[in-house]
Amino acid sequence: MVMKYYKSFLLVTCLGLLIQTSFLDAQNETSAGVEVPKVGLQQVEKKLDQIIDKLDDSQKTLKEVAGEVRNVEAPEAPAVVAADSASAPAEQATVKTLQLNINYVWIVLCGALVFNMQAGFAMVELGFARAKNSINIVMKNFLDFCISTIAFLFVGCGLMFGTSWKGLVGTDSFWLSHFPSDSDMWVFWFFQVVFAGTACTIVSGAMAERTKFVGYLVYAAVLAGVIYPVCGHWVWGRFGGPFGLGTEGSKGWLEALGYIDFAGSSVVHSVGGACALAGIMVIGPRVGRFAKDGTPRLIAGHNIPLAALGTFILWFGWFGFNAGSTLVASGAIGRIAVNTAVAPAAAAIAAMISMWFVQGRPDVGITLNGCLGGAVGVTACCANITPASAFVVGIVAGLLTTFATIGIERIGLDDAVGAVPVHLVNGWWGILSVAFFNEKGFDPRQLGVQALGVFSITVAAFVVCYVVFRCVHAFIGLRASDQEQQDGLDFSEHSSNAYPDFHTSEQP
Repeated sequence: MVMKYYKSFLLVTCLGLLIQTSFLDAQNETSAGVEVPKVGLQQVEKKLDQIIDKLDDSQKTLKEVAGEVRNVEAPEAPAVVAADSASAPAEQATVKTLQLNINYVWIVLCGALVFNMQAGFAMVELGFARAKNSINIVMKNFLDFCISTIAFLFVGCGLMFGTSWKGLVGTDSFWLSHFPSDSDMWVFWFFQVVFAGTACTIVSGAMAERTKFVGYLVYAAVLAGVIYPVCGHWVWGRFGGPFGLGTEGSKGWLEALGYIDFAGSSVVHSVGGACALAGIMVIGPRVGRFAKDGTPRLIAGHNIPLAALGTFILWFGWFGFNAGSTLVASGAIGRIAVNTAVAPAAAAIAAMISMWFVQGRPDVGITLNGCLGGAVGVTACCANITPASAFVVGIVAGLLTTFATIGIERIGLDDAVGAVPVHLVNGWWGILSVAFFNEKGFDPRQLGVQALGVFSITVAAFVVCYVVFRCVHAFIGLRASDQEQQDGLDFSEHSSNAYPDFHTSEQP
């Protein structure tokens, strides 16, 4: 096409030059005084006619070229556009698949961080307890996760994420073997089972140094298999739907009201704290914890640096606990992690200073527990508050930890590690903070829903667990005898000694 157009252009140019030459010759002859004969003029006219005819032919040729360009060459551009349009969905599908795979890695990684919190709980309880009970504490913290895993697999997962019955309990998804090996359900299940283990192990610390091993394991199975899943269904029941559990959109009754607990201030910590309160009420205080007139006596832990290490491990795991609850690797995890750093830091400082004023010196135990209380307090609201609000949440959590610890002691309850102030009291505070500090503004109705929800969860967990502990105490045995406590549960329950080179018993 281009060559044809180029030849026509040359033809027109040559004709033009011919015309110009003819007229110049005629002009020169006239200038020289030579009369131009008529025959010469006729020849010029004839040449002009020929030129006009050729110009007409050239114009036709140009029209043909333009038509062929429109009919043949123009469609090539839409073909490129069509190719781009066809590749766009494929690129979008690739990006979506990549994002899903990143989400799965993120969830499993955060689940591993939460699993590591089991070690943190064990270290805190070990540090705050006496050396003669170390093996018993390790065994309880180790076995309660093992039992929680099995109970949640066969019973708890279905109760929590199965198709809802009147918003109260799940009714299916008890058998998971029909899911293929690459199903995203397994990712979701792994993240949820470590939460169940966390709720279970909270009670161990509160009841430390006087709880029989077998009786505690019975409690662990009931909490992970029934109590925690049912309370969790009320708040998070629909979350299993996108992963193939239950029916998508099947909400628990609290979630249907608009109740918000982002990462578990009530579902995990208030449940664990309420069960801890029920446990210490049923089992009673340790031998020697209170004088005959009710005056509290200090029972010092054997390894405070170990407790501090456990607190660091728990705080580290909390970044997975809160940020992982997005279930998506997105930009939202950044501020959640910041809030999870700010609130515990502020709470630790507030708890230390407040106890400093009370007893005239900074107390390490209250400082460590203040940090954990701040983490519990920000757990429910970490996704919908600013870091400045997280600072306030932490300050209040630290003060609550201090004064709740003092109050529980004064009414004669023996919480060996401070689990009730940290998890129950600050679980309440965290739930209410969702409404108080919401970055979108305060909503009185939301505050009412939050209060109703945390009250319902606490009462349900406390009542059921109180009955369980009473039954275990009556039929199996829950409290170790005074002699067993004096000898140490390592000896009476496990016939062993965590520190064989040292004298750990109170007996001579």
